[in-house]
Amino acid sequence: MTGVSTELRTADSLLVLLSSSPECNGQYTVKQAAGEDRVREGHTHTLICKFTTTDRFPYLYWYKQEGRGAPKYMMKISPGNVINSPEFDESKFGAKLVKNSLSLKMEVVDVTDSAVYYCALEPTLTGNTNTLYKNLCSKDNTIVQCLH
Repeated sequence: MTGVSTELRTADSLLVLLSSSPECNGQYTVKQAAGEDRVREGHTHTLICKFTTTDRFPYLYWYKQEGRGAPKYMMKISPGNVINSPEFDESKFGAKLVKNSLSLKMEVVDVTDSAVYYCALEPTLTGNTNTLYKNLCSKDNTIVQCLH
C-alpha cells in the first residue's frame, strides 16, 4: 500500500492526504482519485469516492491508514445515515452520500490527518457466498483487499 509523506513548514504548515485508487470491477465498482492532496493546516478538505452498485440502499465505509499500520474504520454510511467510529469525531469528520458519489469532509485539518483514506462498498450478497473472499483488487503490484 502507499506510504504517507508529510511536509511541514514553520510559517505555513502543510500536510499531505493520500487517496488510494484501487478499483474493483464486476457487479460493483469503487473509484477514488489517485495521488495526493496538499492541504494547509486549519483548512477544510473533501475527498470524493465514486461507486456503482445495483443495490438501492448501499452501505459504504471510510477507512484511514497511517503509515504502514492497518486501515482504521472511520464511519459507515447509508442513505440518510452516517455512523462515525468513536475515534473519529463527527465535528471533524463527516460524510455525504449523493447518488453514486460519497464524500469525506475533514474540518480544521492538521498534520495528524496525514494518511491514506479508503472508501469501500458493502456488496449485497445473495445465493452462494463460498467464493466471497477470492476477489482482490491489485494496483501497481500492491494487493488491496476490497473491504466490506
